[in-house]
Amino acid sequence: QGSHQACCSIKELDVFNRASEIKVDPDKPLEGVRLAALQARKTLLVPTPRLRTGLFNKIVPPSGATKEILRICATSQGIKEYSVPVGLDGKARVDLVVVGSVAVSEKGWRIGKGEGYADMEYAMMVSMGAVQADTPVVTIVHDCQVVDIAEELLDDHDLTVDYILTPTRTIKTNCKRPKPQGIIWHKVSYEMLEKIPVLKSLRYREKQTGKDVTLQDEHSRLANANTPAVLNEKAMAENTRPQAAVGSAQTGQHHVESDSLSPRLEGTGVITTVYVGNIPPSVRVSELKCALREFRATPLRLNWQGAQHRAFLDYKDKATAESAVSSLKGLSLGGNTLRVELAKNQRNKGQVEINSQK
Repeated sequence: QGSHQACCSIKELDVFNRASEIKVDPDKPLEGVRLAALQARKTLLVPTPRLRTGLFNKIVPPSGATKEILRICATSQGIKEYSVPVGLDGKARVDLVVVGSVAVSEKGWRIGKGEGYADMEYAMMVSMGAVQADTPVVTIVHDCQVVDIAEELLDDHDLTVDYILTPTRTIKTNCKRPKPQGIIWHKVSYEMLEKIPVLKSLRYREKQTGKDVTLQDEHSRLANANTPAVLNEKAMAENTRPQAAVGSAQTGQHHVESDSLSPRLEGTGVITTVYVGNIPPSVRVSELKCALREFRATPLRLNWQGAQHRAFLDYKDKATAESAVSSLKGLSLGGNTLRVELAKNQRNKGQVEINSQK
């Protein structure tokens, strides 16, 4: 109620008028802000629902869009029809962040729906360099949602806000509490990692730079070394060791790499092949192998076709292959989000090499 009036008042904020790239949540009450951004010809980024398919979608209205088309672009349906995905290396530079809230205090403390997506989105933007410490955050709520909130309820990962817009007021919070400095990995669970594929890519990228990316439940899993998941991981580590003996190949060469367990495992089911495409020319096979181990998706055999910007991965059965596709979804290497799917032509049991003409 009153969201239209509250959204319209954003046009009076200097931080809105100065901004050229704005991230706005897909919430229905924020529709007016998305429309205002499009009408002002600003770059509009909207997080993908529950971050299932990536981090952002960039709304791209058709050339010469009328007011009515822009209005549609600002809706949830328009976000689906008139948007393109922005990958982790899309060089987003967000000047203003607009989030929804369940409750907010005049001091800038914010409470969301409790699922942590807004906090995670912001932390991910910090990790990919899309926001700075001074990037302003605005929330739009009804007057009845502005309440007193005890600061003890806030944690390090909680996002605070700089401006609160209601149907009747514009509140500048002057909040001094630091915003999240990035992803706090020890508060991220394996369950969240599985739900948000782009989070796995960020974790892999930060691990490569030497950051501690130990997850919330990693210590307890290591403590209980008899759990199936840990035994699985141990077996996978053993499976990958023989690959270390294989020399790295130059980009563009076709070659097949297999581990010593392949002959024994090939007899357990029909080999299923996964296609990996959109591999940048700068990426070497060793980088892909490292990512496969990190994402617990090590294949029985890897067929690298760097010149064609692709690779084929063999798994012992369809279930294992589908699990690998799920794990690798959203993986970004060398600036590209890889295309990962089951290969169109599956290799039959007993064949020795992958047909390179898939």
